[in-house]
Amino acid sequence: MAQLEWSDALALDLPLMDDTHREFVDLLAAVDRADDAQLLSTWHALVEHTDHHFAQEDAWMASTRFASGNCHSMQHRVVLQVMREGVVRAQQGDLQVLRVMASELALWFPQHAQSMDAALALHLRRVGFDPVSGVVHAPHALPGELIQGCGGSTCSDTSAAVAAAEPAAMA
Repeated sequence: MAQLEWSDALALDLPLMDDTHREFVDLLAAVDRADDAQLLSTWHALVEHTDHHFAQEDAWMASTRFASGNCHSMQHRVVLQVMREGVVRAQQGDLQVLRVMASELALWFPQHAQSMDAALALHLRRVGFDPVSGVVHAPHALPGELIQGCGGSTCSDTSAAVAAAEPAAMA
């Protein structure tokens, strides 16, 4: 199984997000270390954390003009659904599916964090969003239209919105 360890490459300079991501990495490592008797309960802890983790980021996006159907939120929903399907399969006796999923998550997470979450973190800093209080300290820097993509440079419909918001945030 691919092992994922926390590193500075995963840090996004948004302490609450970084702490949540570090916890995800730690829980994924616990799944990797779990024996068969502990695997399902360890996976449940990862799913519970991931549910909160994704809901937190989705709430931040909603508070700062990301559309509810953007690809970042959609990816959260799909990954969480697959993780929950793994629970069902494991409860039916197929523990190997959780080990395969954990390995895939270890490959997926760095890419997600370094693209979609990095774009979100940048956006949150631009608008002066306080993740703890939910306050936007630079409302003038919020984009005029809802961000429909992921907020990253790979989403063509979002690139223009983020680029348009950048001069306002720099002012």
